[in-house]
Amino acid sequence: MIGNFIFVIPFFTLTTLPLIFPFFVAAPFILVTFLFSPLSPVNLSGKISGLAEITGGGHKYGLVLYAVSYSILALFFSSKPYIIAAGILPMAYGDAAASLIGQKFGRHKYNISSLKSAEGSITMFVTCLLGLLACLVFFSFLYPISSLNFILASLGTAIIATVCEALTPRGFDNLTVPVISAVVFLLLMGAYS
Repeated sequence: MIGNFIFVIPFFTLTTLPLIFPFFVAAPFILVTFLFSPLSPVNLSGKISGLAEITGGGHKYGLVLYAVSYSILALFFSSKPYIIAAGILPMAYGDAAASLIGQKFGRHKYNISSLKSAEGSITMFVTCLLGLLACLVFFSFLYPISSLNFILASLGTAIIATVCEALTPRGFDNLTVPVISAVVFLLLMGAYS
């Protein structure tokens, strides 16, 4: 759900609030997710069991790394939230959909860094691409974005995000996929400008 915050960022950065504001909103989640992780020095898992279960569901630091990547992207790209979206949406929507479809329908397994399925990877790609294209519609009302450049950059980003998710060990994709996807999107948007 925190992935949807990217649709609110423009309303903070288009006002008189400083561009650093999205970072200050995202950064506290690093501490919150760490405190509810299995490796927390304080046992808070009984207080809000749902968050503790989510944090322990993947890698011990999975949600912490997701909060770190979100904060990094918010720090550097607050003035262009569509770049943050290019990093966050592959993780928020693509990885989540890949996990659900891969677990339920994944028949063609492969193991590069961890066990994955072709069905999950295809879902990752399609969901990333559709999510990024939906962003085009939203962000094109707020920023001067070339539709053709955005489509081509979205296609390249969806491919790289899918490959990155397949190659990254479990949980660490919460850091690598958002950061690499945002950088690839940024480079491809520049290449097509």
